[in-house]
Amino acid sequence: METSIIYQKDACPINCVNELLSRKWVFGIMKDLFAGKKHFNEFKADKPNLSNVVLSDTLKYLENQGLICKKIIDDDAKRSTEYYLTEKGRKMNKILYEMVIFGLYELEGDLRDDEFKEKIKKGYEEILL
Repeated sequence: METSIIYQKDACPINCVNELLSRKWVFGIMKDLFAGKKHFNEFKADKPNLSNVVLSDTLKYLENQGLICKKIIDDDAKRSTEYYLTEKGRKMNKILYEMVIFGLYELEGDLRDDEFKEKIKKGYEEILL
């Protein structure tokens, strides 16, 4: 007996997650948050092609989706904004980790050195698992 999947808007969980995460820079920013980055300029540091407008829009998008929250810090010297993963956002750790594993072991690229792959894998395990 053949099973079929009904493809309706919001009926397929894969389509829903794809829609949520298909924006450019979402995965890079989420990875940065898992790594402990929390300030606007930290997210930009290793992404020279990421404009301030796009970063700002992406952070707002992630906040509206419930994946991150922002906290305004007021002290005597300055005012800054910090971003944190929400409980929902932290649940993405397994998705990101599986992307790392697939990228390391299934995609052709510059990562052919097994010892280097293991070092990268361990680094991601520290922040994602």
